[in-house]
Amino acid sequence: MLNSDRIPPQLQACHDVRKETFAALMDLYENNYLRLKKLIPGLAGLKESSVSTVFGCLDLHLEILEQSKFTTLLSLSYYFEREKILFREPDLKIRVYHDVALAEVLSGELHHGKLSLKNIPETAIMERWHLNRFFHKWLGFCLHIGHCFESSASAENVNHPMHRLLSMKISS
Repeated sequence: MLNSDRIPPQLQACHDVRKETFAALMDLYENNYLRLKKLIPGLAGLKESSVSTVFGCLDLHLEILEQSKFTTLLSLSYYFEREKILFREPDLKIRVYHDVALAEVLSGELHHGKLSLKNIPETAIMERWHLNRFFHKWLGFCLHIGHCFESSASAENVNHPMHRLLSMKISS
């Protein structure tokens, strides 16, 4: 049992939120926004598509689909080639709400197209929760290996630990 005296005041309101509920989904949207802002610091002003490259890792592709004063619709994915055909995996469409600091995955293609989550109804909390939970974990992974969409970011993030590890493996 959690002792509320030991929980910091800023966390007390959230400690009892169960996963796969509307409250958990809103919490996930908030956390995804914070992670997405780390990945794309200048997102609100970004006008075009770009690629984040980290040595030894897949390139991360960002495409701006729509942009308005309060929202941005973007696609985030890796590109794979199979039988000389390019496909995107995961093919996520994300709506970012700048005014309320939320990022919601609207649709996605996962597991090489075997799981297609498109046109998810507003009432499908479980599907939304699972898709946005995947996004949360994937954003964490992308940040961990050093992906970043900044104009000042170099093509190869040579200071990132993954770059040093891969360099050692290649040279040995």
